[in-house]
Amino acid sequence: MRSAIHATFGEPADVLALGDSPVPQPGAGEVRIKTVLAPIHNHDLWTVRGKYGYKPTLPAIGGSEAVGTVDAVGEGVEGIAVGQRVMAASVHGTWAEYFIAPARMVIPVPDAIADEAAAQLIAMPLSALMLLEFLQAEPGQWIVQNTANGAVGKTLVMLAAARGVQVLGLVRRDAGVDELNALGISNVLSTEQADWKQRAQALLGDQLAHAAVDSIGGQASADLLSLLGENGTLVSFGSMAGEPMLIPSGDVIFKQATVKGFWGSKVSQQMSVENKRRLVGELLTRVMSGELALPVEAVYDLADAAEAAKASLLPGRKGKVLLKP
Repeated sequence: MRSAIHATFGEPADVLALGDSPVPQPGAGEVRIKTVLAPIHNHDLWTVRGKYGYKPTLPAIGGSEAVGTVDAVGEGVEGIAVGQRVMAASVHGTWAEYFIAPARMVIPVPDAIADEAAAQLIAMPLSALMLLEFLQAEPGQWIVQNTANGAVGKTLVMLAAARGVQVLGLVRRDAGVDELNALGISNVLSTEQADWKQRAQALLGDQLAHAAVDSIGGQASADLLSLLGENGTLVSFGSMAGEPMLIPSGDVIFKQATVKGFWGSKVSQQMSVENKRRLVGELLTRVMSGELALPVEAVYDLADAAEAAKASLLPGRKGKVLLKP
């Protein structure tokens, strides 16, 4: 089968190439899925670089989420039929014509949801929804997040709004404010502006933020901590800068702040089946009602995976970059 493979760890645009791999065979409790569309996530790129929490055996096929049709089922699988359209995330090797998924991780796709949305419905939106519950924000409270124009950032705003929680988004380019405003997302500030902190504090009010989400690290962590109110929580969601978080001890002490890490894959593994179904059900409902939009920037052939990876890193994207076998 055709697949996007990397034989070494490195920058995806340099190491990804089209390869020929054996069609995988489902074991007990597994299904084989014929891929229709698969997204490129930031954590997929970090995996290709060899710097993520999961490190595959080389040579490896990239990708961790996809929508497709069930092609074969392993022993003991019930309730999933060959030919059924499904989506799966937190799996491996989706940048290929076929991939394997545990049957318990497979979710049927309602007819009302397009392939383009289904391909990216679980990993980032589910992470955003799990993160929202992890932050325990009440209606009317504020959450501050950087990289607000990323997939999780956009989704978090939409899901928070549906629950009455307010979100202040920070972007690193002035153009990012207009891009988010065009999507109907307000309360966005550019850190290019010298007075952005004063404007943020004025918007948040005297109580400041209940929680903050850091996807950058370095000085950005300290900036978010300065916007937290008393007993606030700073969550590390990613490290785009690749730098250690700067955590001023004064803010931690006098605000009695809490600093936590959040890894969606681990939280998902620890979540009960019933709770996960509840969250996925909410996502499906939000997408079908139009409250949650999952736009696509471009679709690339597997042969162009390196170029697609490069495109996924470009600023100003309006949606996900997807791969098509």
